[in-house]
Amino acid sequence: MSNIGILGSGSVGDTIGSKLIELGHTVTMGSRTNNNEKVQAFVSKHGEKARAGTFADAAAFGEIIFNCTKGEGSLDALHIAGENNLKDKIIVDVANPLDFSHGMPPALTVSNTDSLAEEIQRTYPDSKVVKALNTMWCGLMVNPKLLNNGDHTTFISGNDDDAKKRVKEILVSFGWTEKNIIDLGDITTSRGTEMYLALWVRIMGSLNSGNFNIKIVS
Repeated sequence: MSNIGILGSGSVGDTIGSKLIELGHTVTMGSRTNNNEKVQAFVSKHGEKARAGTFADAAAFGEIIFNCTKGEGSLDALHIAGENNLKDKIIVDVANPLDFSHGMPPALTVSNTDSLAEEIQRTYPDSKVVKALNTMWCGLMVNPKLLNNGDHTTFISGNDDDAKKRVKEILVSFGWTEKNIIDLGDITTSRGTEMYLALWVRIMGSLNSGNFNIKIVS
């Protein structure tokens, strides 16, 4: 079992952190302040396997770090976490660069020739960024069997094969089957999964539900 840091105290961070604790990992959830009410509630809910802290505390604690912050604030959160705390570690980037400044549906703050995951990798070249789980509702991230008995698709992108292998192992522990985890390639391929969110939010609006996903049939 691993020590894992979660950056972000919203529903995605809480859902992933709770699943990791259920699987036996120890999790520090970080936010801008260590007295954040959502972080404190997370610790109260899970007891000794959960810890509260700042972004820096969570990054220092984690062997693996999940970036579950809002995409528009991810680089700032990672900056607060501290470069030394991120060095040589796997950063699982679950965030999407959504811009809600003009309401719904959101635009993307970066797209086409760049991605949030690439920005993170460039900013922290000594870290191993793996894009994962960003194309679906957080409930499906940790419990794929909620839909079609788990038979649907998730994607990973990243430059480091060993880091992707480690993240794939975590996804399998969440309930994903290996055949449904598609490795798209290096970190530049995360442009595609991030840009898919422009369609995802419109499907969600049409269905009035986030409980849907892609299944690749070939």
